[in-house]
Amino acid sequence: MSDAPEELYYTEEHEWLRVEGDEVVVGITDYAQDSLTDIVYVELPEEGMEVGEMDEFASVESVKSVSAIYSPLAGKICAINEALDDAPELINEDPYGEGWIARITMPDASVLEKMLSASTYLELIGE
Repeated sequence: MSDAPEELYYTEEHEWLRVEGDEVVVGITDYAQDSLTDIVYVELPEEGMEVGEMDEFASVESVKSVSAIYSPLAGKICAINEALDDAPELINEDPYGEGWIARITMPDASVLEKMLSASTYLELIGE
């Protein structure tokens, strides 16, 4: 069974968001990393890059496939997890902690109203 912490927000494309002030930390869910299996490479976005809602802004390569990562909101990339350059497996080992991908400024918190709760996300993935 996949883990989906209650305090996070989720997208139908399997990204999670953790709100920290006027920024959100974004990563992929436990379900997504488990489906991908062993992650071997992460293409990170550029710090300072502007992203639109649901724009592809990163990708994750596993031994099985390459998957696009979508920005759950419009904003500016204010930090990236450079640790993933040398240790992409952090996404497999700790998807909701050390395996985060990017921090994005959140100009308007109302965007969170469109996100899924943990229980709704778990229903979506059939758990």
